[in-house]
Amino acid sequence: MTQTSPLQTPTSSKAGTMRCLVKHHAGPELEYQTDHAIPEPGPRDVRIKVSKAGICGTDRHIWEWDAWAAGRIPVGIVTGHEFVGVIDKIGGAVTKYEPGLRVSAEGHTTKGTDYNSRTGNAHIATDTKIIGIDRDGCFAEYVVVPEDNVWPIHESIPDRVAAVLDPLGNAVHTVMAADVSAKSVLVSGTGIIGLMAVTVAKAAGASRIFATDINPPRLDLARQLGAIEAYDAREGEAWIDDIRRHTRGEGVDVVLEMSGAAQAIRQAFSALRNGGTAALLGLPAKPVTFDFNENIIFKGCTVLGINGRKMFETWYQMEELLLSGRLELDEIITHEFPLEQYKEAFATMISGEGIKVVLDISG
Repeated sequence: MTQTSPLQTPTSSKAGTMRCLVKHHAGPELEYQTDHAIPEPGPRDVRIKVSKAGICGTDRHIWEWDAWAAGRIPVGIVTGHEFVGVIDKIGGAVTKYEPGLRVSAEGHTTKGTDYNSRTGNAHIATDTKIIGIDRDGCFAEYVVVPEDNVWPIHESIPDRVAAVLDPLGNAVHTVMAADVSAKSVLVSGTGIIGLMAVTVAKAAGASRIFATDINPPRLDLARQLGAIEAYDAREGEAWIDDIRRHTRGEGVDVVLEMSGAAQAIRQAFSALRNGGTAALLGLPAKPVTFDFNENIIFKGCTVLGINGRKMFETWYQMEELLLSGRLELDEIITHEFPLEQYKEAFATMISGEGIKVVLDISG
């Protein structure tokens, strides 16, 4: 269940300003500001008063200022991209929504004019800009997003779940792309999205689910969420033989690779049966040495590169799965902190003490 910290009284310095977290310099951490100008929506934009926001792995990269962040994130940007809130102002040309509506939003924005945008694959458009990375994000009292990116939240979905639809969408996209119904599945990596993938795969009708990681508590949670076996990859590769014993000597039908770890990727392909499907979401930190002949060509498998969520097919799928009551997220969303306690929130997430950590920005 979610652990919460006592809320502190927010203080903005003057009218027209807001509290937010800013990447204030080219180095580690973020800065809490109380006098950042409240953004104004453009003609086709809506402004959302944020209630809750989730911290994700991308935010950790920005916090730690690794090589990726240093080469991508502009100093001065408001970070964060997972959120729920209420529309409080709309641009003059907005026609779909009115103030007062509870919403989240797809974080990838495009002009909608390139090939992929026009053929149902806007999530991989060449002109994609991401909220909290390329434009100001949601670790703030207010965020502005294009009207077309808004997603109204069903009344039965609580804020703490609505705040993490972005990573849940990654898990749903990965699972659905791999067509797991009535198939054996290996979830390789039980981080936040990997754990979500376990419960999504179970809800989507996977016959048997296996999981691997190097974190025993996460493996225990994977079992709780539906994995029939969860293996500690530090203990050698005997688990691959065990999976084969469970699968007529063949290996699993589907691999959902969520870790990005080079060894985990190689092991996952070893556990995949000939003719199986591997959906890859995890991002390796550096190039991976990989035997294409053995693992892909001779195996005759299908490999799917998964990037974000489909706009908006995945969002419809997420909502239906949540409304079905078959997703188990309570044990994944573990902590909630007020925005002012952001340092403790990030420390909880980075240390592994928390799994999914949420910031309360409602004040």
